[in-house]
Amino acid sequence: MSLLSKQSEKTYCRTEYDKLKRVILCEPEHMTIHGEINETQKHFKDKGFHIEIAKEQHQNFVKTLQKHGVDVILLPVNSNYPEQVFTRDIGFTLGQTIFVAEMAHGSRIGEENVLKEWLEKEEISYYNLIGDMIEGGDVIVNGHQIFVGLSNRTNQNAIDHLQRLLHEYEVITIPFTEKYLHLDCVFNIISKDEALYFPGAFDKKEEKILADHFDLIEVNDEEQFTLGTNVLSIGNKKIFSLPVNREVNQQLRIRGYEVVEVDITEIIKSGGSFRCCTLPILREK
Repeated sequence: MSLLSKQSEKTYCRTEYDKLKRVILCEPEHMTIHGEINETQKHFKDKGFHIEIAKEQHQNFVKTLQKHGVDVILLPVNSNYPEQVFTRDIGFTLGQTIFVAEMAHGSRIGEENVLKEWLEKEEISYYNLIGDMIEGGDVIVNGHQIFVGLSNRTNQNAIDHLQRLLHEYEVITIPFTEKYLHLDCVFNIISKDEALYFPGAFDKKEEKILADHFDLIEVNDEEQFTLGTNVLSIGNKKIFSLPVNREVNQQLRIRGYEVVEVDITEIIKSGGSFRCCTLPILREK
C-alpha cells in the first residue's frame, strides 16, 4: 500500500517533529474521570476535577497553537464521549493516509465516528481499521519507521496487519508496562536522533531497541506521572510542554529546543497531555 505519493495537500505526516500545519483537537466540554482506566485517573478520582478550568486551559492551548501558525480544527463535542479531548487515539496520519482506529475501550467506542463524519464532510479519504485493536497513542512515526506500542489498547494482530499494509515502512513492536496506557505516555520521538522516554516502563530488550535508534532523554518518575514524555513538537525545534515538568524542559532547552510552556494540568488528570490532545493531519513535507 503506497502512502508516499503527493496526491493532496490536505493530509501528510512522516514524522513527529516536522513543522505542524494542521491539527485536530476537541474541547473538553464533557470531560470527566470515567471508570479509572489508567493510573492517573485512579490518583485523581477523589481529588476533584474542574471542567471550567479544563476548558479555559484547552482554549489557551488552541490559541497558542494558532499563534505559532498552526491551523486548528475542533471536532464537534458529544456528551456520550467523556474522553473526546484525546483526539490522538482515534486515528493517525501516515504519509497521506489517515487511519481511523476502532477504539478498544467501552467509554471511547464511537468517538471515531465523529472523526469519520468530519473527514467525509471535508472530502478527505481515510483507511478504516475495522476489526483492528489499535489506538493512535501507541503509534509513533519517524520517517520510514513506525514504533507501535503493544498495550491493552493495541494488539499484535493489529500491528502485523499494519506492517502488511505498509510495505515502505518498518513497523517496530515495543511492549511496555500496560498500566501506562499508551506508548506516548512513556516514549516520544522529538527529532530524527532524540527521544524522551521513561525507563521504568520497559524491559532491557525494549530499552536497547530504543537506544539503538535514538539518543534517549530520561524522564524521572515524578515527571512521568505528569506526562513529561507526552510533549508536542510543532517543528523547528519548538515543543509544547507543561510548566511543571521543569527537568524535562531544562534538558530540552540545553539541547537547543524552544519550549513553549502551556498549563493543561487539569486535563492531564484524565491521563493525557499535549500529544494525546492532538491529531496532526498535515506537517510540512
